[in-house]
Amino acid sequence: MDTSSDTPLDAPLDTAEFIRILDREGRLLADAAERAGTDAKVPTCPEWQVRDLVRHTGAVHRWATGYVAEGHPSRRPFDDPPVLDGAELVAWFREGHANLVRTLTSAAPDLECWHFLPAPSPLAFWARRQAHEASVHRFDAEAARGGTPSDLDPRFAADGVDELLRGFHARPKSRVRSEEPRVLRVRATDADDAVWTVRLTQEPPAAERGETGDAECEISGPAAQLYLSLWNRVPFPSVTGDRALAELWRSNSAV
Repeated sequence: MDTSSDTPLDAPLDTAEFIRILDREGRLLADAAERAGTDAKVPTCPEWQVRDLVRHTGAVHRWATGYVAEGHPSRRPFDDPPVLDGAELVAWFREGHANLVRTLTSAAPDLECWHFLPAPSPLAFWARRQAHEASVHRFDAEAARGGTPSDLDPRFAADGVDELLRGFHARPKSRVRSEEPRVLRVRATDADDAVWTVRLTQEPPAAERGETGDAECEISGPAAQLYLSLWNRVPFPSVTGDRALAELWRSNSAV
């Protein structure tokens, strides 16, 4: 993936771009899982072996495909993955991933179905969400495989930070709370326009784009490292100010 574009990091990616990224990331995940072997431990998810990672992500792919293909209007539970392992499990994953990519590619722009974060449309939501789902878990699979992980496009990574801060953690499910009001700043150092201000209270975090007011703590670094660190996959690139606030995020932000 070309990461040298001059496009600003806050320029929105379109649905076709998210689908292309989903296609790439899912293929890389399967390749890494195949090389690591399904018995391998996943260091970024210590409770998992590669088989758990592949089963989980494959089940998510089929769950998402159902909404897009059939237009389900309400939430449905995940189906249990089949009892497969080794090469058969990876092949099952590849089949479901390819079907998700095909389904999103061929879906009507005015598709109506259930989705759980604000988005321009249900199709835009599912393409974006599944691209980020595959990307984070591709990193997990490559961590199990070892070696240098694949690059992340900075604009895509910045979008993932935005989805996490302004989407996932805006929901009542977020456990990042503070008895006293606190302000956290998140800044991508490879672009002036990728900065977020996160206000922590006893309610769900309230995040907004931009540098508004003073912050007690700032987490900063390249967009790709911020993305992975905020998903608790790697350490924070840089923390200034009250480190306890960064640790509050680290301890309570699991989604």
